Amino acid sequence: MRKKLKNIKGERKQFTGIFDGFGEKKNYHGFFEKTVLLKDVKLAEDQKELTDHLWFNYTKGFQELDLVEGDIVQFNARVTSYTKGYQGYREDVFKIIEFDYKLSHPSKVKKV
Repeated sequence: MRKKLKNIKGERKQFTGIFDGFGEKKNYHGFFEKTVLLKDVKLAEDQKELTDHLWFNYTKGFQELDLVEGDIVQFNARVTSYTKGYQGYREDVFKIIEFDYKLSHPSKVKKV
């Protein structure tokens, strides 16, 4: 669990992170979507590290940056919680459901 993010849940703040690459995930309809990996995510105001990495959807804000590995990205986002683990109905799949924290709705995305 990202305990440092838990302390500021619900707040919208400015963050920085180092671009580490792209990935992809399957969306609800089964199609693949591009994602962005940021490592060493910190609060912009005091540069205290909040988490070692976070994944984001490849939104318009990230697309406009022409990112290269190692770029420092600054953005505003809200800290929210989400549920991790298998939440389906198959009895042969066992994964403990737990809560974690993420940054959602990134805006004002720019390179520093």
